[in-house]
Amino acid sequence: MNDLEKFYADSFKGLKPGAITKGKVIQIKQDGVIVDVGSKSEGFIHVSKLVENEHSRLKPGDEVEVFVENLSDANGFVKLSRQKAEGVKAWDMIEDVYKKGLTVEGRITGKVKGGMTVNINGINAFLPGSQIDLKAPKNTDHLIGQTYTFKVLNINQRGTNVIVSRRVLLEEERDRLREQTLAKLREGAVIEGTVKNLTDYGVFIDLGGLDGLLHISDMSWGRISHPGELFRIGDRVEVVVLTFNRETNKVTLGYKQKKPDPWTTVEEKYPAGKKVTGKVITTTDYGMFVELEEGVEGLIHVTEFDWVEKSIKPSKYYSVGDKLDAVIIKVNKDEKRISLSIKQLKPNPWKIVKEKYSVGQKVTGRVKSFADFGAFIALEEGVDALLHISDISWSKRIKHPSDVLKKGEDIEVVFLNIEPEKERISVGIKQLTPDPWTDNIPARYNLGDTVKGKVVSITDFGLFVELEDGVEGLIHNSEIEKNPDEKTEELFKIGTEVTSRVINVNPAERKIDLSMKTMIG
Repeated sequence: MNDLEKFYADSFKGLKPGAITKGKVIQIKQDGVIVDVGSKSEGFIHVSKLVENEHSRLKPGDEVEVFVENLSDANGFVKLSRQKAEGVKAWDMIEDVYKKGLTVEGRITGKVKGGMTVNINGINAFLPGSQIDLKAPKNTDHLIGQTYTFKVLNINQRGTNVIVSRRVLLEEERDRLREQTLAKLREGAVIEGTVKNLTDYGVFIDLGGLDGLLHISDMSWGRISHPGELFRIGDRVEVVVLTFNRETNKVTLGYKQKKPDPWTTVEEKYPAGKKVTGKVITTTDYGMFVELEEGVEGLIHVTEFDWVEKSIKPSKYYSVGDKLDAVIIKVNKDEKRISLSIKQLKPNPWKIVKEKYSVGQKVTGRVKSFADFGAFIALEEGVDALLHISDISWSKRIKHPSDVLKKGEDIEVVFLNIEPEKERISVGIKQLTPDPWTDNIPARYNLGDTVKGKVVSITDFGLFVELEDGVEGLIHNSEIEKNPDEKTEELFKIGTEVTSRVINVNPAERKIDLSMKTMIG
């Protein structure tokens, strides 16, 4: 050893560039830290060479491992680095992990082309996109800042390139869990899993290394429109194994099967005539579906809403979620149908009709509405009777009921027919007085009598003339004295007074035939 080498050996006591040694913090300065490394010259770590946030954490007396960069800088200090010391240790650790096939923790720090960067004790490693998860995620922003366990796939060159994988460990864990899951899977078994994915038709559940499908039809005995009404991704749920194919590892699951089918006991639970309370779950033009309990719903047909209103629109009176009372009409367990009624919670007015009225009885009603064939007469709440146009007058020909009746007026009628079971009543006005055709008219109008009247209707075949007391007679075209080219409607007008002679009286057909020809001369 020459004199110079001996000087360095004595001054730096074995320190050499590239070595890692221990030192004790002597002083904290603004631009760095002075460290005693056991040499004649003190060591200095510039603030840029410290580990993240270390400058504020170190204090005199602390022991640190340092990397010797140079034995003497411009100020006579041994140039040291904490970052390189930690880096060398990290590389040694990574190489050891790689050789032994162990795992290492790292924090994902950012995105680069083809993947992401991972910080492992200060060493930047590359995480390829295909190695991030079992299935490459579409968006990786949420992974930045997260710490995971990785497997080192390759080290290309010390200090330059480390490739890591998370997927390899996930696959190993999945395979391990799958073996455990397969050992306990059997049809009918109750097993716990995690909701992994939601679709319109069902939910995929991770049973532990193996996915099973829970179809929407097996989620609830009740009605649901989307799996999201019951489940969220990440939920832990208990399900029943419905089918399991060991060759394909295909598993179908059930959720509603944890409870018995409520329809098995509906006939005992909901007998006809029982009053129930339910919740409206949907409305249609023909009725409304009401949920009585989970999985059991009944239909209230539009005809079962009200005794009075027959063409009711359910959505006008009820909304989804409304609670209401109803009565059970009919239950069919096999077809899973229950018929409900609201109107039958109230007294049936037609039963009152049967007890209160009889054929031939006179009653006062109110004209409610008109039709071409007659008028509807309101007798009491929920009960209307039909007054046919033919039952308004014995002798007068009426074109429309509104010609002789007014809406809202009170009139006296007589019951002609009562059919409560068909909700049908017919009444008449003319029956309040004797039929003039049985005695009065035949006695008053004899063949050859001269009569006067007013034209009330002109038809293709002749004139209808109103005689006294509303009796009408017909003057056929052939019984009118006129030229062949003359038309009846050109010779007469409504309201024209005419004189004619009776040529036929037919009580059976309620008809009087008149002639104007006999009046000539």
